[in-house]
Amino acid sequence: VQLQASGGGLVQAGGSLRLSCAASGSIFSTGDMGWYRQAPGKERELVASINRYGSTNYAHSVQGRFTISRDNAESTVYLHMSSLKPEDTAVYYCYAQIALRVAYPYDDFWGQGTLVTVSS
Repeated sequence: VQLQASGGGLVQAGGSLRLSCAASGSIFSTGDMGWYRQAPGKERELVASINRYGSTNYAHSVQGRFTISRDNAESTVYLHMSSLKPEDTAVYYCYAQIALRVAYPYDDFWGQGTLVTVSS
């Protein structure tokens, strides 16, 4: 199983970006999906998550500015980021809880990270 993240880049403060992360391979079922981020010199933090039923969870710092969504049929998770701030600058990592076969437990899989840089 591989998670391929894309959509990062350089944007001015106040701008928007959309990150995508597609899971591929032998997947029986996908549970929670989401995004973490890690800024230079800081610990990795949860940005947003979404379960298979569409229930979402956001970090307080991004609530109202970021929207997470998913396409269950494509095993893809999106993060639409708006009103971006310089403090949103970080490497963003997607993750997914995936069961490879029926009755197998869900394991965590991670994408490679995509850099988001917000200039002031």
